[in-house]
Amino acid sequence: MTGMNSTPPQDGRIVVVTGAGTGIGRATARAFAAEGARVVAIGRRSRPLEETAAGHDRIVPLPADITAEGEPERIARTVLAAHGRWDVLVNNAGIVRNGALGTLTPGMIADQLATNLVAPVLLAQAALPLLETSGGVIVNVSTSVGQRAWPGSSVYAATKTALELLTRSWAVELAPRGVRVVAVAPGAIDTPIGEHQGLTPERKAAVREWQLAHTPMGRIGRPEEVAWAITRLAAPAASFVTGVVLPVDGGAVVA
Repeated sequence: MTGMNSTPPQDGRIVVVTGAGTGIGRATARAFAAEGARVVAIGRRSRPLEETAAGHDRIVPLPADITAEGEPERIARTVLAAHGRWDVLVNNAGIVRNGALGTLTPGMIADQLATNLVAPVLLAQAALPLLETSGGVIVNVSTSVGQRAWPGSSVYAATKTALELLTRSWAVELAPRGVRVVAVAPGAIDTPIGEHQGLTPERKAAVREWQLAHTPMGRIGRPEEVAWAITRLAAPAASFVTGVVLPVDGGAVVA
């Protein structure tokens, strides 16, 4: 909370959030907007983006498939034309294609690599000139399970672990250029990712039971709790923080 006479933490900043149609992305877009930022909400489907922006005049939907050729550059051109600057990139979009070794198809592997790893690299690269001008921040959204074994979703976990390595590498590489790079690693969060995976109700219930059993705080997290961590790491007050991967997981990684 900010006082009535204080400046909102993100006042006047331009923030781009991928995967902003639901879950963590939606909560993050709204959290930045509530703190005074102008938010460009990116996702494949227009309707969820419009729902994210409903009632929030600081959020502008921008439908885009970040895995399509040329889209990162188009997004950068659109942001520049509309706002003249770019302060924060939140690489949140991600997909899961469950499959144990022996059942994986090239398509399942390629889809996860394209969305979870390649697209964040290319979008960060397209945004870099603008982020360097503004002294901006890249926030990558990983997963706490990427630091543990995850049987059945090993490719997803591997892409997120790679994103954490990119976070540390870019933090060192870009520090001299005035750009910070940080990450959050959510644990079990109440999002529609189960529906997006096509899990049956029985399978979703089994996954939740496993997650609760491995979360010391004994509950599922809320998207708003992850959004809080993202906005805090991206805030100007965190100007000496870079290269960190912050778990938001109820203690799952340290248990």
